Amino acid sequence: MKGSRPEQAVLTKHNDRTKTEATRKVVEAMVDGLNDHVIDGIGAFFAPDFRWFGNAGCGTKQGLREFQDNWQRPFQAAFSDKVCVDEVRLAEGEWMAAFGRQEATHCGEFMGIAPTGKRVEIRYMDFWKVVDGKIVDNYVMVDFPHVMRQLGTDPFQARGWEEYDMGRKTPPKPVSG
Repeated sequence: MKGSRPEQAVLTKHNDRTKTEATRKVVEAMVDGLNDHVIDGIGAFFAPDFRWFGNAGCGTKQGLREFQDNWQRPFQAAFSDKVCVDEVRLAEGEWMAAFGRQEATHCGEFMGIAPTGKRVEIRYMDFWKVVDGKIVDNYVMVDFPHVMRQLGTDPFQARGWEEYDMGRKTPPKPVSG
């Protein structure tokens, strides 16, 4: 790498690797709670002041109440019969990560799209930090554009890079310097 290297892995610098099994148990129980559609009791797994960092379209939640009111309730209003399937889980110390999918029925308004009744796949990645038996940080990426496309809306208006994959557009090349 040219120039000075930025510091890497700042958040896991002081990760206590002896906590791996305890972290795994908290997250696995939390995912079961989500699959049971628990909202009011979800504080059993999250610290009251935990931080939830989502990508654009998901937002950032500061604390349990914001997570419940501005994520869980709207999500369950838009999608019913939801089941979460972690396809990969990795745990090390106080951190655990997963990627997978939720399968759900579009039953309420979502991103301005009226309910369709369609069964959709909602892909995600999560990174959780667990301290003293509670999740204190949750970094999230939810593939809402993929969901929107399943519901008949292209959020990229045919300007997504999939257009290159499908041969409908020619990808640009970097300018040599």
